[in-house]
Amino acid sequence: QVQLVESGGGLVQAGGSLRLSCAASGRTFSNYAMGWFRQAPGKEREFVATISGVSSNTYYAASVKARFTISRDNARNSVYLQMDSLKPEDTAVYYCAVGPSYSHNWSAYDYWGRGTQVTVSS
Repeated sequence: QVQLVESGGGLVQAGGSLRLSCAASGRTFSNYAMGWFRQAPGKEREFVATISGVSSNTYYAASVKARFTISRDNARNSVYLQMDSLKPEDTAVYYCAVGPSYSHNWSAYDYWGRGTQVTVSS
C-alpha cells in the first residue's frame, strides 16, 4: 500500500523558516512527479510547488517563488520543501502528492499525504 507521510510543520514568526519533509513508501517514485499543495481554512486546495521525476525540473506558484525551494532525494523516496521568509498568508495545512505527470493541477496526482500544519504569526 502506498503511503505518504509529511513532517516538519509547526508555528513560526513572520520572516522565519521551516523545512517540510515527505517520505513515500510502498512504491518507488523516482520516475514520478512529486508536489506540494496547501489548504487554509475556508479556502480551496492551492498549488505550491512541483518537481519532475526524470530531470528534477521545478515549478512554483507565483506567491512562493524566490521564497520556497522544492527538492527530492530518490534514494530515500522523499520530497522536501524549504520555506524561507514566511508570511502569515502562508498559514495552511501542507500536503505532499505523487503523480505520473509534472503539473500544477491537483487532479494530476494520484497519492496524497495526510498533511502537516504550518502556522505563521505576525
